[in-house]
This record gives sequence, C-alpha cells and structure tokens, in this order.
Amino acid sequence: MDLDRIKRLKNLKVIISEAIMVLIVVVTVIILALVVSGYWVNSDFEVERQGMLQVSSIPTGASVVIDGETSWRQRTNTSKILVSGEHTVTLTKEDYDSWSKIINITEGLLYRLHYPRLFLKERTPEEYYYLPETTYATVSPEYDLLLIANNTTDWLLINLTEENPKPRTIDISSLFQSTESTPDQMSGLFTGNILNASWDHDGAHVLCQVQTDSRIEWLLLDVSNPQKSVNITREFDSDFSDIQILDNSANNLLVIQNNNLHKIDVPNKSLSAVLIEKIIDYYVSNNEILFVAEQSNDALTTSYEIGVTKIGDKTRTSLFQVAGPVKVAQIQFYDKKYLAVLEGNTVTLYDRENLEEAIDYITSFKPDNMEVGHHGNFILLSSGVHLAAIDMEAGDVFEWIADNDGYNWLDYDMLYDVDGGNLFVYDYDGLNRRHLAENVSSHFPVTITDNKWLYYFSDDYLVREWIVKH
Repeated sequence: MDLDRIKRLKNLKVIISEAIMVLIVVVTVIILALVVSGYWVNSDFEVERQGMLQVSSIPTGASVVIDGETSWRQRTNTSKILVSGEHTVTLTKEDYDSWSKIINITEGLLYRLHYPRLFLKERTPEEYYYLPETTYATVSPEYDLLLIANNTTDWLLINLTEENPKPRTIDISSLFQSTESTPDQMSGLFTGNILNASWDHDGAHVLCQVQTDSRIEWLLLDVSNPQKSVNITREFDSDFSDIQILDNSANNLLVIQNNNLHKIDVPNKSLSAVLIEKIIDYYVSNNEILFVAEQSNDALTTSYEIGVTKIGDKTRTSLFQVAGPVKVAQIQFYDKKYLAVLEGNTVTLYDRENLEEAIDYITSFKPDNMEVGHHGNFILLSSGVHLAAIDMEAGDVFEWIADNDGYNWLDYDMLYDVDGGNLFVYDYDGLNRRHLAENVSSHFPVTITDNKWLYYFSDDYLVREWIVKH
C-alpha cells in the first residue's frame, strides 16, 4: 500500500473541496450583489435590472394592480420586485374608492408607498354635537383632541377617539386679559380674536395667539389643568412677535423679541439672554436650532448667515453665508439627513454631514412657506393658492393650485380644500383628489381620527362619518 499516494489523493480531495466551497461562496456573493444592485433573470432567461416596491394602505388588504395586472398574492402591506422604469400602481378594495399613482422604479432601490388611503363609498353623516357659537377650533397633532373656542369664557375640549365623546368645559375667564364678566356670572365674555393656535407634541398644551384691542396676547393653555396655564404676555409684560413650543411637554418656548431669539423656561418663568441676534428664520430639530440671521458686513452690504446652535449651548456654528434672506429646514429621509434651503423659487438640499450640495428643486412660483412632512418623505411649499411638493421618494416636484388660499392637513399625508361647501381631499403631492362631503364649513378644521372617523363642521353641528366598515 502506497501511503504517500493515499495522502496525496486525500490532500487533493480536500483542496478541490475547499476550492469548490470558495467558488460557491464567491458565486453566491456575486449573485446576491447583482440582486441587490437590481439585476434579475426573467422568465425568458433575460437579465433585467429591477427594484422593489413596498405598498401599504389604509385600510389594509387592498388589491394592488400594477400596469393593469393583478394576482391573488398582490395585496397591500407587502413588497414586490418590479422592472426598473415607469409603472402605474392602482389600489382597489370592495366597497371603497380607488387610489392610483404613476411611479418610477430605480434599479436596486426600494420605492415606498405607505400613505395611500381608501374611503368607504357609502357613508352616513352623524350630527354629533350642536355648537352654534363656535368661533375657532383646532385639532391636536395626533388628531385625537378638538379644542373649541367661542365668545364666552367656557371653551370645550372633545376627545374624538371615544365612541360617544362628551365635551369637557375649560374655564378661561382668568387666563386672558381679553375677558369680561357678565351680570349673571354664569360665564363671562371672551372679546379677543384668535389669530393662531399650535399644540405641543403630547397634545397637552395649546399655544394661543390672540388679538385684543391694545396688543397681542400669548397664552400657553394646559388643556388637562387650565389653572396651570401661563399667559406669556402677562407674565413677562413683553410683546413677542413669534413664539414656538420647543419640546414635547411645552416646558420651553422659543420667542422672538425685537428681532432677537430667546428661550423661555416656563416652569421657572425665566427669559434667557439673546440666543441669536437679527433672526430671519429658524427650524428646530431635536436639540438643535437651524437659523438664518442677518449679518452687517459694512455700511453698504448685508449678508445672511445660516448656522446651527444647540439648546443650552452658548456657542454656535456658522455653516455658510448667502446673499439674500432664505428659509431653512431639516429633513431626514431613510437614515440620511438633509439641510433644505429655500431661496427664491429654488429649494437646495445639502448633505447635513458634509454640506455638499445634493440637488436643486425649482418651482414655477416663489414659495412663502416651507414645511417638512411628518414622515420625512416630502417637503411642502406654498404661496397663496399655489402649492408644490418635493417628493423625496420620487425625486421630483409636483405642483398644483388649491381651491382656497392656503392649505389644510387632513392627516399626516393628506390635504383638503372646502370649495362652496364641498370637501375635497388629496395626497400631499396634489394627486388622487376625491370629493368626500357636502355642506362643510370652511372656517373650522376637518380631520380623520383613529383611521376610522371623518369629522367636520356643518350648519353649527360637529359631524362624524365612518370612513371604514364597522
């Protein structure tokens, strides 16, 4: 027996086996890399570049029709591999209206449609509550609470998520300067004019801006315990041109006084020193403040600084200078953060980490306002009836003209118009416009709660409709 020969054969087998294993691993890695890059072999054994579509809907379980074709496996809340290029996606569900959009699939990338909403076709309006004296109404960020103001000192708070919600009275008689007592002492009069109202993220406080005969009042209303409310104007005996809630619990406010930015510590009732002088615009993201401030270079020239400072930090970082006043915001799309700068009719997105210019988006009009979508999937631009949305998923700009001046949110991703009492809803990009209701008041908010109820005001009534089967 030739032991050396046997050993050599065994070694050769081991080498061949290891080589085959390495080759399999290499081929597998290459195949996976090609799949991730969007390459795929179709039924005709042709290599195609593909991407992936992920579709969700409210309600769930809608059929997904792609380019006119569907199958029993294609339902929402699922993913599908598609050939790169343009596709028409349509969602249908029995007893509901339909939704459709033309999308462009990019090889090797995921395209998400997480916001489509279908509405029940047959709905019955239910007159829930009679509110004849309503002068102002506002809905919380989670679309679950409705604050209703009137000309008396007894305002109402309604929890819209309850099956049979009951209004709770909020006594504001001691909170505003713009109140008067009445002979019967049952309820006083509220004589101010509410200009604006904004909620904190927790839905526990509402910041009310009220015009009185002599000045503007700012009230931080604690809706669960009104006695803990703070009249900011009265407390500091100062006029503020703008106030924003800084944190979820409304313990801190950012205020503008004489064109300078300050912070108010509400529990300690203290006003900070100037944070930013000659403030033009600012945007709060987590514990950072992105700002635009005027810089006087000399007697003849003025430039504008875009910078960032952290809450509680006395230092600030200058990012870059621009020639004219701009608006700024920060948007996070997937795991990447961008600095959005609106100048004229152009929005420029910069990589937040290195400030390298990413891309310019140009509109046909000059926007006055810029708002980042709740999920970071779009930027909404507006000027009067002119609207535009930068769709981060599509990488494109969609423009349209609204029925009325301004825009209103129905939920996180849908807008609405009321034209001649007719309620129209549409996606943030102006698409899928649908008529939902008639005889709707344009003076008060329309909202969707718990993804099952549509609330609106009609002829002094708060009306509720089921928009899903129940």
